[in-house]
Amino acid sequence: MAEQTLEFRGIRCEHLMNYFKELEAEQQTFAFPYVFHGPGWRADILREDQVRITSRFVVNAVFVRFEASSEQELQDVIAAYRRKTFRAGG
Repeated sequence: MAEQTLEFRGIRCEHLMNYFKELEAEQQTFAFPYVFHGPGWRADILREDQVRITSRFVVNAVFVRFEASSEQELQDVIAAYRRKTFRAGG
C-alpha cells in the first residue's frame, strides 16, 4: 500500500470534494475525515485549518491523504488531482 499526504492552500474544501467526484470517486462519509473511494485508490480529507500568512492575510489549508495499492497508481491519481487543483498566478 502506497500513501502520501498533501496540503492544499486557498482552495475551498467543497471544491476539493467535487474534484474527487470528477475523478469518479464515491463519497463514503459526510463529516471529517471525508472519505472518497475511487477506482483503485482512496482519499481522505483529514482536516481544514486556517493559516495566517500576515497579520491580515489568512488562507485555508486542507490536508488530504491519498492511498493506492501501488506507488504508480498513487502517483497517477495525485497527478490527476493536481491538474484539478492547479491555479495559474497573475
